[in-house]
Amino acid sequence: MPHREKIAWLLLVAMLACYVPYFTVAHFNPPPADLLPNLTQIRLLALVAIAHALIQGLGRLWFRIRSPEDARAPADERDRAIERRSTTVAYYVLMTGMILVGVMMPFTENGWTIVNAGLFMIVLAETFHYGIAVWSYRRSAA
Repeated sequence: MPHREKIAWLLLVAMLACYVPYFTVAHFNPPPADLLPNLTQIRLLALVAIAHALIQGLGRLWFRIRSPEDARAPADERDRAIERRSTTVAYYVLMTGMILVGVMMPFTENGWTIVNAGLFMIVLAETFHYGIAVWSYRRSAA
């Protein structure tokens, strides 16, 4: 498995492992809309972000230690094409989500609902980014 495919898998799994529980808790235990700032929600979000950063950092370090020559290899044409394709799709997902969150939701929602919706759209776009990268690497390997 190429180094960039390993990184795409790592980032996809880290994203899902950290943010699926966060959004599950946020959905089933929504913070009160009138309580801003909600330190409990901020603390939970900070813990999730730290866990995400640690998983990514330690995973990248592990891959670099295990195969340093793969980590230093420059991106080839296939890697650049996969990155371009996955970034393009993720951009459109992000823009659609931000239009919904930034243009439509302020008229109907407030507070943490908008914050969590914005964060969800960012996470969704990144999940598309890494998911399409993984799918493209798997498709080209077969």
